[in-house]
Amino acid sequence: MTILLTRSDLESVLTPADCLTSVEEAFRNYGEGRTAAPKSLGLHAPAGTFHVKAATSDVCAIKINANFPGNPTRHQLPTIQGVIVLMDMERGTPLAILYSAFITTLRTAAATALAAKHLPPEDGATVALIGCGTQGRASLEALRLVRPIRSAYAYDLDRDAADRFAHTMSASLGIDVRAAANVDAAVAHADIVVTCTTARAAILDVRHLHPGLFIAAVGADNPEKQELAPALLRDSKVVVDILEQAASMGDLHHALDAGILTREDVHGELADVICGRAAGRRDDDEVF
Repeated sequence: MTILLTRSDLESVLTPADCLTSVEEAFRNYGEGRTAAPKSLGLHAPAGTFHVKAATSDVCAIKINANFPGNPTRHQLPTIQGVIVLMDMERGTPLAILYSAFITTLRTAAATALAAKHLPPEDGATVALIGCGTQGRASLEALRLVRPIRSAYAYDLDRDAADRFAHTMSASLGIDVRAAANVDAAVAHADIVVTCTTARAAILDVRHLHPGLFIAAVGADNPEKQELAPALLRDSKVVVDILEQAASMGDLHHALDAGILTREDVHGELADVICGRAAGRRDDDEVF
């Protein structure tokens, strides 16, 4: 029997805290060699991209996501739609089919929070969110599980979206969230910056760096997307989730292609930091 789990089913049982615990366990298992790195495949369409990611542990999990940024305005549909299929490792039997977008949002936010648990300065309490959609909201909620966030700045190309984000998140989280007029204003006083956009050209550059800054760039999920200038990565300590994936898509991929960095320049994978093989922050002035 194959179980079907809808968004409402998942929302009734899965919390950001649950997801953070599971994601930390998954990274630790990977870092300690108990699971292999996931495999990833990208397929392009005229209006978006299909992402296929697969991994095995006690089950085989395969996620198929469609990422179509124009959906909300053109079709009144979510940007991300898809399914996760779980299959038995002994018989190959499909065990469950799950709505993937909710899990993807929580998982991405949990990975951001997990990095923020280890890499920002100890007293880091101010966040800048670049991109005020669903992922931005989930990221801010997850960060509060690991950091004493007291204030946040929000920037979006759509100023109305930033204003709505600030109003909604201030009310729901009980912290001071303000819409910023531009990226510079959002980042200037932040300890933690999260970029969750669909940008295809860098939105953060070396000029945005300041001592102690931690940047979690999560939007560049295919080779065409980019949020960070290669020179910014050169002047920072770079920690990636999975090196093989990061080297073929997104911001590290652009820095490698430009000859700004080599794979050997990468400080480590997030699992290396969690397992103690790579140092986390050593002083408050380091930039990650």
